[in-house]
Amino acid sequence: MKKQKTLVSWSTGKDAAWTCLQLANDPSIEIVGIFCSVNAQYQRTAVHSVRIELLQRQAAVMNLPLDIIEIPYPCSNIEYEAIMDAFVEKAKQREVVNFAYGDLFLADIKNYRVNNLVGTGIEAIFPLWELDTQQLANDMLAGGQRSIVTCVDPRRLSVDYVGKVFDEAFIASLPEEIDPCGENGEFHTFVFDSPLFSEAIEIKTGELNSEGHYTWVDLELVVI
Repeated sequence: MKKQKTLVSWSTGKDAAWTCLQLANDPSIEIVGIFCSVNAQYQRTAVHSVRIELLQRQAAVMNLPLDIIEIPYPCSNIEYEAIMDAFVEKAKQREVVNFAYGDLFLADIKNYRVNNLVGTGIEAIFPLWELDTQQLANDMLAGGQRSIVTCVDPRRLSVDYVGKVFDEAFIASLPEEIDPCGENGEFHTFVFDSPLFSEAIEIKTGELNSEGHYTWVDLELVVI
């Protein structure tokens, strides 16, 4: 059976990395790369605000091609959709048939992704969709995936959580109303080790910053 060429939507965080791992173990799927939107002005990933060199390092240790989609700032919806339409056309030329996303249960986001690909010949797939998030968090840790909390929404979670490692102690300390995987936008992560990585990524934390609804830590790549 011919494997389905798949690009994984990459945020640098735990859900994207776990999606990638699940697909890597699926005999019907061939992961041909990852793609990520980057703020063209600041050269950082959207929402997570991760430096582009850390994104590139993740791709390198997975030995996967990386498509960086530069988004101007500010950017209208019309501009954004035109940029993404152009990326879809390039993906079709590579015979890509799936875009994989790490969304868990936010139906409006899922529907947006699905609708944007209608008629393109590329299907949006969601390997983690509606999985129990407590069990998913436990599986990530048991599976050897390691990540650090890069940013939080201080309206929902204390900024004291920024820079903490996503581990059993972190999950146990979360207020009851906070999703264990932060799927409601409470927090975001950066994966620094995974079974897919040839080696762990050495990072250090810098200054805290606030922008919009998020407070985030400036992660830096440690060059050995």
